[in-house]
Amino acid sequence: MLRHLDTFERALTYTLLFMLAGVVLLAIVELAWIIGKDIMSSPIFLPGIEELLGLFGQFLLVLIGLELIHSVKVYIEHRVVHLEAVLAVAIIAVARKVVVLEPKELPEGTLLGIAALALALSIGYFLVQRSRREEDPTVPKRAQ
Repeated sequence: MLRHLDTFERALTYTLLFMLAGVVLLAIVELAWIIGKDIMSSPIFLPGIEELLGLFGQFLLVLIGLELIHSVKVYIEHRVVHLEAVLAVAIIAVARKVVVLEPKELPEGTLLGIAALALALSIGYFLVQRSRREEDPTVPKRAQ
């Protein structure tokens, strides 16, 4: 029975990985489309600040997808959730939110909350990195 559940879990994980890869591919195609559209519709082929912020947000979204793919691959290989990768995804997601935010439209204290979240995630990432290096000094800064 456990062998069948293990096979089922593996199949679901691979399905998730391929679906995620498809979503990331679509995000890259959309990013290329947006870049082309913004360049062609802008005077002298230079997008404005709003367009650039949108591009950066879309670019960070692609990076989040790539990190998620990495996390699923690590899970498939080692059967553990890679905390470092999860924290990296969260940090990139917060950075993306900061890039696409309109600070004038936010309620009071929201920016402080986002800053606290970014700081907490960064400290967590640092501590995970440091504990990995203390456990095994030969471990590179980011396992591939």
